[in-house]
Amino acid sequence: MSKVEKVVVTGVSGCGKTAVGQALATKLDLPFVDADSLHSAANVAKMASGQPLNDADRVDWLAALANLITRNKQLVLACSALKRQYRDQLRAADPTLTFLYLHGSYETISSRMRARDDHYFSGEDMLKSQFRQLEEPVGEQVLHISVEQDLDAVITTAITALGIDPQNL
Repeated sequence: MSKVEKVVVTGVSGCGKTAVGQALATKLDLPFVDADSLHSAANVAKMASGQPLNDADRVDWLAALANLITRNKQLVLACSALKRQYRDQLRAADPTLTFLYLHGSYETISSRMRARDDHYFSGEDMLKSQFRQLEEPVGEQVLHISVEQDLDAVITTAITALGIDPQNL
């Protein structure tokens, strides 16, 4: 078991937050939550219709995520947290959070999004909106992980970035 208690895997839609988060949770024996599961029905419907969410749409969602972080001693959370103010709100719920920022080129992430099935968040316009809203974590305590490699390599890189020897898992 690692000393890591709470990890938030961040990045734009299609970067691999859920896949990486689930793998980390399994390997670290921590519970996993996808933040998308806490969106309101209205938010899901808005995104499914191709409309990006705005800050007002995210207020209750971010409060629910902060509450989840506060209530759980251990957790891996997949959450876009595109803006610094969103990450700061999550940090306020628990300053010991470890953030992993999954980043890659628009082309790489777009091709991965096109390959997904059964996800309400889809379409080039929605992805472009996410890239426009993204405030890359600069000057924050965030571990940067490139997704310009296969999923297994991303997971191994993330585990190593967390200070864990992948051979010990």
